[in-house]
Amino acid sequence: MDCWFRNLPKIELHAHLNGSIRNSTLLELARELGEKGTIIFSDFEYVIRKDDRSLREVFKLFDLIHIVTTDHKTITRITKEVVEDFAAENVVYLELRTTPKRNDSIGMSKRSYIEAVLEGLRSVSSSSLDINLSSNDPAKCVAGTKMIYVRLLLSIDRRESTAAAMETVKLALEMKDMGVIGIDLSGNPTVGEWATFVPALKFAREQGLSVTLHCGEVPNPVEIQAMLDFLPGRIGHACCFQDEEWRKLKSSMIPVEICLTSNIRTETISSVDVHHFAELYKENHPIVLCTDDSGVFSTSLSNEYAIASSTFGLGKPEMFQLARIAFDFIFAENQVKMELIKMFESAARTLEYD
Repeated sequence: MDCWFRNLPKIELHAHLNGSIRNSTLLELARELGEKGTIIFSDFEYVIRKDDRSLREVFKLFDLIHIVTTDHKTITRITKEVVEDFAAENVVYLELRTTPKRNDSIGMSKRSYIEAVLEGLRSVSSSSLDINLSSNDPAKCVAGTKMIYVRLLLSIDRRESTAAAMETVKLALEMKDMGVIGIDLSGNPTVGEWATFVPALKFAREQGLSVTLHCGEVPNPVEIQAMLDFLPGRIGHACCFQDEEWRKLKSSMIPVEICLTSNIRTETISSVDVHHFAELYKENHPIVLCTDDSGVFSTSLSNEYAIASSTFGLGKPEMFQLARIAFDFIFAENQVKMELIKMFESAARTLEYD
């Protein structure tokens, strides 16, 4: 891959914490569970070591991740490593999303889960990375270090009840000053009813939280249109839209989080050359390239930019502009947007476009 895409400053708006776990970390944690007899390590080792996982293997890996991410120490470690990995890819702004988990057997509550995530953010080495969480004191770039803004989105799982969804929203509100800026609706798209989550999502927006929705991962015209009518701040995927949904989306100008590799690996799009990225890009609809689950799908944001460039014939100036306009779609405060603008202006003077 052209290192130009790695050097390009990038903004990541659709990244699931646990799906972005390093293969090496997952291998280590799985081996430990195998030694404890919790799992049969050999049943999982081959799929961890693979890069081109089938859909069945992807689900198997998600099953393993669900098993290993059940204690505070592991959550803290994964968070630290995920942020470091994105920063190494020259991601300058990251919205990291995760579903607050409860594990009564070890005293894990939704709150303590998010506190473990925040501890991971705080534990990122300041010698190699300048990390900014505060909404009141934006960090500046420091010579010799990489700088990354990180904000958190708390995810409502589609398996949850209205009360559980409201609990997540209230937790997000309590942690607004700690870097939590919004709510995501995600999970198995064939589970749950949109109406279940509307009260919590409306309350979140009324209280000043931004909202993004996984939308159109499976064909469901009634739900898709209801989600678009809700006018969320962004939507993710938009793979299974029909003509009417496309018209509604384009008229609303809701930004779309595009996850090329993810959509191919999950078989929601047959091949990258027919991906709806092309049509949305051509019509100047707001879009941003994202990874979804960089660990599970063996990708990186640099790789997603390289794929878009080679598949759709976009040159480096077009790719730079695609990365640059992404700051228009972030949920963070305007002061952060101004800092990102300065970063891209600086990069424009140093990146080669030939």
